[in-house]
Amino acid sequence: MTKELVINTTSQETRVALLENRHIAELYIERAREKGLVGNIYMGRVARVLPGMQAAFVDIGLDKAAFLYVADVYDEIDAVEQYIENGSYHPLDDALDEETRPLMPPIEELLKEGQEIMVQIAKEPIGTKGARITSHISLPGRHLVYMPTVDHIGISRRIEEEAERERLRLIVEDLRPVETGFIVRTASEGKSANELKADMDFLIELWQDVQRQSEGSRAPTLIHSDLDVTSKVLRDILSDDVERIIVDTPEEHTKIIRFMKTFMPNINCAVELYKGEEPVFDIFGLDVEIARALGRKVWLKSGGYIIIEQTEALVAIDVNTGRFVGKHNLEDTILKTNLESVKEIAFQLRLRNLGGLIIIDFIDMEKEAHRDKVYSALEDELKSDKSKTNILKISELGLVEMTRKRVRESIGRTLCEPCPYCEGKGYVKSRTSMVYEIFRELRRDISNMPGYRITLLVHPDIAALLHDEESKGLEELEKQHQKQIGVNARPSFHQEQFEIIVG
Repeated sequence: MTKELVINTTSQETRVALLENRHIAELYIERAREKGLVGNIYMGRVARVLPGMQAAFVDIGLDKAAFLYVADVYDEIDAVEQYIENGSYHPLDDALDEETRPLMPPIEELLKEGQEIMVQIAKEPIGTKGARITSHISLPGRHLVYMPTVDHIGISRRIEEEAERERLRLIVEDLRPVETGFIVRTASEGKSANELKADMDFLIELWQDVQRQSEGSRAPTLIHSDLDVTSKVLRDILSDDVERIIVDTPEEHTKIIRFMKTFMPNINCAVELYKGEEPVFDIFGLDVEIARALGRKVWLKSGGYIIIEQTEALVAIDVNTGRFVGKHNLEDTILKTNLESVKEIAFQLRLRNLGGLIIIDFIDMEKEAHRDKVYSALEDELKSDKSKTNILKISELGLVEMTRKRVRESIGRTLCEPCPYCEGKGYVKSRTSMVYEIFRELRRDISNMPGYRITLLVHPDIAALLHDEESKGLEELEKQHQKQIGVNARPSFHQEQFEIIVG
C-alpha cells in the first residue's frame, strides 16, 4: 500500500491528509483561531464536585468547564493496562470493566471546590460537552509516552512478537526513573536502547519544565501546549511505510525537515516542496473527497449505498441495495452489498473521524454463515484503524453495535455548523402545515382582536399559497368573523415565521 502525506498550510489553517493508494484515508485540520486542545496541560480550579456522578467540573479557562471523572484522579495502576495506542494521550481507558475496576475513595474525599489541580485534556470539547480531562499527565514522544504519575510499563499491543516486547520492557525498566511510567509505542519496535534513552531524556526534561511552569501559576491557566497539527501527525503517523511528504509552503517545508532531523533521523521519507500554481489539494483531488465525506449518502460501486447520520447520542449507518439488483438470487445480492459496504464503512469512519456509539444496519441476512462472513470482514477492515474499536456480533435483525474511541470532533462538526434555517433539524414544516397553523392561530384569537382589519406577515412561499390554493380558507374566516384579512410577504422571514398585525 502506497502512503503519502499532503500538507496544505495558509495563515488561517493547516490541513494534513494521509493518503493510502492515492485516496484520502485520514484528515487533520487545525485553524489558527481553533487550535486543538488534546495534550494541553492546565492548572485548573475545581468548580463543582458531583458525588452522584463521582465526577467534578474543573475551570481551566475555556468557555465550558472541563469534566474530571474520579478514575482520572485516583491512581489506578491496574487501569493503565487498558491503554491502547490510538492517538490519544490519555493512559486510562474510559470503559474499564466494573469487575476489574479497583476500589477507590469517593470523589468528595479527593477533591474540594476551589482546590487547584494540574490536569491534561484527554478529549476535545465535543458538541455540547466540555473537555474531558485527567490528572494522570502523559507526555508523548516519538517512541515512548511518559507518565510521571503512574508506576507502570506498558507495551503497545501492535507489537505482537513476544521476544521484542520483552526486550523493550527490559530496556525501559532499566532506564526509567523510579516510580514513573512509560508506554512503549509501536514506533519503538526494533529501536536500540540509545534511541529509547534519547526519547526518554527529552520527555523527562519536558516534564521538569512543566513542573517549573506550574510553580506559582494561578488557576485557571495554560501551562503547556502540545505540538501543532503538522508536528503531531509526523510524530504519531510517520513511519517507514510513508513514502513521501508533499508540502506547499517553504516555511512548513523547512520546519518539517528540521523536526524530522531532530526526532526521527532514521526515517527515510522524501519531503517535497510543491511549487505548482494549482492548489496542492486540488492536484490530488482531495477537496472533492472531503466534500463527499460531508454528505449523508455514499454510493457503492455496485449501485448500492450507505446512509450516515451523526446525532448527539450515536452514529447510525444504514446499508441499502439501491440500484444493485444482482445476477443470481436475493441472498447473494444482499451478501455482496453488505460485504462491499463493510469496506466503505471502515473507510468513512476513519475519514470522517466518527466515534462513540455506532449502529450499523446491514441488510437482513437469513443465513448465519453470511452474517459471520460480514462480521469477520468488518473486523478485518477495522484492524488498520488506530482508534480503538469494540464490535458486537451481528444480531438477527442485521444490526451491529460498535464503539470507536473519539478524542476530537468529526470532520462534519469541524467543517460545518447547524443550518441556521432549520436549526440543525434537517427539515422544516411544509408550506401547507404552516398555512393551517396560521388558520388555527386566527381561529383561536380573532374574536378578541379589535378593529376591522388584520394583516398577516409571512414568508413569500406562504403568501403565495394563501393567495392561491388556500384562499378559500381566508375567505371563510373573513365571512365568519366580519373582518378583512390581508397578506403581506416578507422575504426576510423564515418559512416557519409569521406575525399577525391588528389594524
